[in-house]
Amino acid sequence: MRFLADALKLPFVTALLRTVLAVLVAAALASPLHTQTALASSSHTQTAVAACATDPATPKRQLRAMWISSVANIDWPSRTGLSAAAQQAEFRAWLDLAVSKRMNAVVVQVRPTADAFWPSPYEPWSQWLTGTQGGNPGYDPLAFMVSEAHARNLEFHAWFNPYRVANHDDPSKLISTHPARQHPDWRFAYGGKLYYNPGIPEVRDFIEDAIMDAVSRYDVDGVHLDDYFYPYPVSGQSIPDAATFDRYGGSFTDVGDWRRNNVNLLVRELDQRIHTAKPHVSFGISPFGIWRNAGTDPLGSRTSGLQSYDAIYADSRQWVKQGWVDYLAPQIYWHIGFSTAGYEVLTAWWSEQVRGTGVQLVIGQAAYRAGASGQDAEWQDPAELSDHLHDNRQHPEIAGDVYFSAKDVKADRIGAFTRVLNAHYAKPALLPARGSAAAPGTPSITAATRGSSGVQLSWSGSGTSYAVYRVDGTPTTADPCFFADARNLIKTTRQTTFTDTTAAAGTAYTYYVTALNRTHQESGPSAGRAVTGSSSGGFSVVIDNAGGGFAAGSAWGTSTYSTQLYGADYRFAEPVAASDPAWFRAAVPSAGSYRVEVWYPANSGYNSATPYIVAASGGNRTVTVDQRTGGGAWRDLGTFTLAAGTYDVVGVSRWTSTTGYVIADAVRITKL
Repeated sequence: MRFLADALKLPFVTALLRTVLAVLVAAALASPLHTQTALASSSHTQTAVAACATDPATPKRQLRAMWISSVANIDWPSRTGLSAAAQQAEFRAWLDLAVSKRMNAVVVQVRPTADAFWPSPYEPWSQWLTGTQGGNPGYDPLAFMVSEAHARNLEFHAWFNPYRVANHDDPSKLISTHPARQHPDWRFAYGGKLYYNPGIPEVRDFIEDAIMDAVSRYDVDGVHLDDYFYPYPVSGQSIPDAATFDRYGGSFTDVGDWRRNNVNLLVRELDQRIHTAKPHVSFGISPFGIWRNAGTDPLGSRTSGLQSYDAIYADSRQWVKQGWVDYLAPQIYWHIGFSTAGYEVLTAWWSEQVRGTGVQLVIGQAAYRAGASGQDAEWQDPAELSDHLHDNRQHPEIAGDVYFSAKDVKADRIGAFTRVLNAHYAKPALLPARGSAAAPGTPSITAATRGSSGVQLSWSGSGTSYAVYRVDGTPTTADPCFFADARNLIKTTRQTTFTDTTAAAGTAYTYYVTALNRTHQESGPSAGRAVTGSSSGGFSVVIDNAGGGFAAGSAWGTSTYSTQLYGADYRFAEPVAASDPAWFRAAVPSAGSYRVEVWYPANSGYNSATPYIVAASGGNRTVTVDQRTGGGAWRDLGTFTLAAGTYDVVGVSRWTSTTGYVIADAVRITKL
């Protein structure tokens, strides 16, 4: 009963709080002393925004990225020997895929095997470009990739493999000018591959110099190392570095401690050199998901798998505790409940490690396993990957996810990534802020006009990028809660113009723009610019469950419990393996393309896969919606071709295998 009593008090408290917050923001925007003060930098406003009710399904800040792997042509280029134009077209397509999945960063492998995807004075052109190591591709891929990523407002993290020289162990196959041939004492063979020896100081200096050449010459946003440090163990083989240990071991008596120190030196020195050269560049590593098991070390995780601390000499916990990285992206490539290394066990453990350190935690996700043959049964469940992000919501330390790899995001086997997109990426997200730089000045919207293609906006400002927010109606003040999460965020861009093609004809909106700097500190919102409904007679209709266009069977109950309802009430029903949809009927004026949106109150006890049926031309189409989150706002089902006439256009089906009430509240249909 305590919960019910609190819920009954909530609308009054929320209304009072928002009135106070609106006054605070209005005063800040009106005062000349505050026109250049960032909303996020105001302690009063920070407190205000923190008091807003936010939706975990639409986080304001979240890193969303995918690895684009070049080694062995896993992702890009798709094969060697493509023309420059073909390579560029392929890469643009990968970036467009990232944008379509509402990602905000890409992690691109630019030094896969001691070679380069740029004209490096240290190492040869990569064989994965032309098929021949040292072969000039005819353009500068790194300059091209960074430019194209930034044109789409995607962060570009340059991914370097530090020690791997070749995926074979024959030095004669390397180009004659390769440093590993010119310095044979720098390398060793192990497990059928060639590696630089991490224990040699000159090798460490060389690797750092090669990486820093890219950092200093190109406008990269991040430097990223993967999980390959000392080679993964091969049965029956020992790393041939005994002579190196004798020469450089110094006071170390244990070769394992010495090897870990060699890796630590590389990490610490790279961190220092990167931030000395370019303080805004982020440095991150994606280590193997297990540091140590609790059975070996009480500081370790409740797992029983390979220990990267012992097996590949990667002391990833130390990097966090010492602050040698800006972010860590452990590759937690196991399913929830896996007895050896459960996903939920490791997210909890890593969250504990970064807590209070200032190091951001993002999770390496195994998109390659979802729906793939030969994987555990759990990975054949379309919800597994999405459930990982539901688990992430339990840990505020988790700042986002990176997916391996691009081709698996594109493949979307069993619809696993579509589940992620619908349940977690329905809205854009700003990148997590880094450091403590001052936010840019508040921008100013200079024009907002409705045209045949949507609402055209333009603004002026001093940001590296901008965020565009859209609120239904014409509020007189900017409620801080408009900006507390991403439910009103419709675009991030590096341009100062944007056309909102999703603006419904006949609907009034108010737009706000904020500015962000290179490390993603956000300014206060611009003054709102209202746009009235179309005067051209554009068609848009809302059908509420309480209106004459709604019909449902006797199994559908009526409720007013949730404050997120549309209108006076909403309808609910238990799921059942039978056809008993609630229908929303509309008079469609003419055949054509229509955007269909739905409104429902959300609750953790509601259904995670509610089927919405759209009676589109050519046959019904079904879209599933997770009604546990994302409520109290219009949710876009997509664009559909509808026939003219009066008929049942949208239905809410009870036929779902998941538990929890299915909800029918309101539908909005807009002609495009």
